Amino acid sequence: MDFAKLDRFIDGFYADDSRLQWNKWNYADGCLALAAVQLYRATGKEQFKDYALNYADRYVLADGTIRTYRQEDYKLDDVLPGRALFFAWEQTGEERYHKAIESLGTQLAGQPRTASGNYWHKKIYPNQVWLDGLFMAQPFRMTLDASRGSKDQYLDVCNQFENVRKNMRDPKTGLYFHGYDESKSIFWADPESGCSQNFWLRAMGWYLVSLIDTMEEMDRHVYDYLRPLQDTLREALQSILKYQDPETGLFWQVIDRADLAPEGNYLETSGSAMVAATIFKASRLRLILGEKYLPAAEKILDSLIRDRIVEKDGKLVMTGTCAVAGLGPDPGRRDGSLAYYFSEPVVDDDNKGVAALCMAYAQYLLYKKWEVSERWKA
Repeated sequence: MDFAKLDRFIDGFYADDSRLQWNKWNYADGCLALAAVQLYRATGKEQFKDYALNYADRYVLADGTIRTYRQEDYKLDDVLPGRALFFAWEQTGEERYHKAIESLGTQLAGQPRTASGNYWHKKIYPNQVWLDGLFMAQPFRMTLDASRGSKDQYLDVCNQFENVRKNMRDPKTGLYFHGYDESKSIFWADPESGCSQNFWLRAMGWYLVSLIDTMEEMDRHVYDYLRPLQDTLREALQSILKYQDPETGLFWQVIDRADLAPEGNYLETSGSAMVAATIFKASRLRLILGEKYLPAAEKILDSLIRDRIVEKDGKLVMTGTCAVAGLGPDPGRRDGSLAYYFSEPVVDDDNKGVAALCMAYAQYLLYKKWEVSERWKA
C-alpha cells in the first residue's frame, strides 16, 4: 500500500480547519475531529491533537455551553461531535468540556423514543430509527458511562441494538435497511415491516462502526452484554462481505444492486472505508478472527489509496463519496428508492468520507502496533 501517498493527502487535508463549518455544530465536522483523535493515538503527531483540541476549544464556551447547539431539537446527529470533547477533557482537564459532555447526556436522557424503546432519530422524525443514529449516540453513551464509573447504560444500549436487529435486518440478505418507522405510517416505509426500501452503504457502515465503537468502550468482564453485540457484528460483517466487489474490494452505493452499474449504482468510498475501519478495530480488540477478515479490509484500504485518492489541479483529493442521503420528511423527497440513492451528488473531499478513510487508516496502524506487541509477548 502506498502509505506515503495517503500520508501526504491526510497531512494536507488536516493542515488547516477551513473545511469545518464553524457556524454550525454538526456531525460531519465532528467525524473529522473524531478521526483526528484516532490519528493522534495511532501516530502521535501533534498536528492531529491540535486539530481536535482547536475544534473543541472553538465550540465550547467557558461555562460549558456548546456554541450553536440546540438541545431542544433532539437530533442524534448533534451527539456525535461530543465524542471529541472526551479527548479535550482528557488532554486539558478543563471542566467546561465535562459540562458540555453532560449537556449532551441530558439531551439523550430526554430524547423521544419509540414504544419499543429506541431513540427517535430526530424530534422532527417521530417514531423513526435510522442506522445512522446508532453511530451518533450509542458509543457516546458508553464513553459517558465509563467517565462516570458506572454501567447504567449497558442494558438500554444493548436493547436498542437488539431492536434494530429484530426490526431492520433483512433475513434474506442479512443486510440492514436504512430506516424504520415503528408507526409504519411515513410515506417511505413498507406498510407491513415499517422499513425503508433499500440497503444504503453508508448507513450500513455507520451501523458497523457503531457496534465496534460501542464494544470498545465496554467493560470486557460484562460478558452477557458484550457477547450479543459481538455476535451481531460478526453476522453483519459476514453478510456485507458477500457483496464486496471482487475486483476493487469496495462496496456499492446500494449494496446488493451491482446489476444496476453503471446505469446508476457506483462503488462508494465512505461506506467502504467504514467497513475496513470496523474490521481493523475488531481484529485488534480480538472480537473477530483477524485472519478471516483482515484481507478484505486491507483490500479496501489499498483500493481507496490507489484509485480514489487522485491528483486534481496539482492537489491530492479523495473521490467517489455520496454527499448525503436521508429519508423524508416531505412526501416525494428522499423516498428511499433506488433512483433517490443514485441521484444524490457524488463529491470529492467530503468531510464524512475523508473522516472514514482516516479512521480506517488509524485503525490499521493501531492494529499493526498491537500485532507487533503480541508477537513480542510470544
